[in-house]
Amino acid sequence: MHLVRWVELMVCWFTWAYPFIFRAPHFQKRPSITASSQSVLGILLEGIAIFVAFAFRLPQDASPGVTRVAASAVFAVAAAVLSWTSVQHLGRQFRIRAGLYEDHKLIRSGPYAVVRHPIYASLLAALICTLLLLTPWRWCVVSLALFLAGTEIRVRTEERLLAARFPEFPEYRRSVPAYLPFVR
Repeated sequence: MHLVRWVELMVCWFTWAYPFIFRAPHFQKRPSITASSQSVLGILLEGIAIFVAFAFRLPQDASPGVTRVAASAVFAVAAAVLSWTSVQHLGRQFRIRAGLYEDHKLIRSGPYAVVRHPIYASLLAALICTLLLLTPWRWCVVSLALFLAGTEIRVRTEERLLAARFPEFPEYRRSVPAYLPFVR
């Protein structure tokens, strides 16, 4: 079971990261407006959350159990599907730091029709996969709290920019959840 969980984790994180590394447009030479450094704080908190998930592990001889492994596989698939479809639908609007390009468009198709921030939903799914496979429950709570705090910072920063640029954004915000389906 020890090898299975590490293989599952490697597959999960590789398939999650692949579209961001190899398919997303990087180094775009387009005029843009970049937000404050608050989004960097959000990224930092999310990174610490992922570190906690990997650093504070179940004892070597402890197995996460079949139920946790099966549940983690569901989250791994969700993470991969969301990351791939998000990058595909976001296209040229992709950015690491919160900001808008001068010709930015509000994307509402694909996973953006289900949640406003599917990339954060995909990262959360990959984190939950990791937590289920590696992390004792008490550290799961710490990791999730840090991740949600960081994600909320990023969501609010991005949404201020989107609301200022797109008159239709408030309606989109009212009709589509942020990053957790069915949670407004």
